[in-house]
Amino acid sequence: MSDSSFVLTLASAPLPGIISAVSTAIADLDGNIIETHQHWDRPTNRFFLRMAFLGPAGLTLPAIEQALQPAVARFGLELHIADAAHRPPIVVMVSKFDHALLHLLYQIRVGWLQVEVAAIVSNHGDACATAEAAGIRFVHLPVTPATKPAQEAALLALVDETGAEAVILARYMQVLSDDLSRRLSGRAINIHHSFLPAFKGAKPYHQAYERGVKQIGATAHYVTGDLDEGPIIEQDVARVSHADTAEDLVAIGRDVESRVLARAVKLHLERRVMLSGNRTVVFGK
Repeated sequence: MSDSSFVLTLASAPLPGIISAVSTAIADLDGNIIETHQHWDRPTNRFFLRMAFLGPAGLTLPAIEQALQPAVARFGLELHIADAAHRPPIVVMVSKFDHALLHLLYQIRVGWLQVEVAAIVSNHGDACATAEAAGIRFVHLPVTPATKPAQEAALLALVDETGAEAVILARYMQVLSDDLSRRLSGRAINIHHSFLPAFKGAKPYHQAYERGVKQIGATAHYVTGDLDEGPIIEQDVARVSHADTAEDLVAIGRDVESRVLARAVKLHLERRVMLSGNRTVVFGK
């Protein structure tokens, strides 16, 4: 039997001895640490740690949690252990623009994203053929101002039913209610077609064109009740010029959006993103 692989993440006050205590507990389980990142966030005075490690065949999550209990109690750790081989289920939401969805599906197909799409949800029927071609369940949830509460309740029921660990808004062009945003806090990721905090709201590429920008960008962030204000996970930009039209900016932006969203999903599901107030600590490889 092969080794087991795990990811440990924790947050706590910045106390001396945390890394030593956690490393010793893993070593006592015959674990081998293969990657580690840590960060002291001075504004919030919080310490963040991510460790990836291998364990002997048969090592279980409860056994690891039990071995780490003395460190948890001593340092007041907010600790989470995950099986790195687990392919988490996700729900992807989309409206009519499907470029970000198609890029996600491609990265899953080639193995760069290790996830299972439990369902594709849309307020339009356009993505049904894409879902059927990929062998993925399609759920049509049309929405109007009058039906929004019932539509969001159906979405939450679907998330519970599928056990989705993340909800990905791949250009889902509806604003989530405050209640739904709270219910999905820390696990709903949106792609905004702008380099936030600039050009929030509708038609950001047209706003950028009118300002004559020389770079356009995209921002993947966690969803909160404040529109386009959630903690930022990933961003990127592309060069544009005075010769580009607003429609050119839209076309160039589609590529940036797709790449940024895919990277954010990967970072989140590999547990490389940790929340620190309205900011994020992102541990890359």
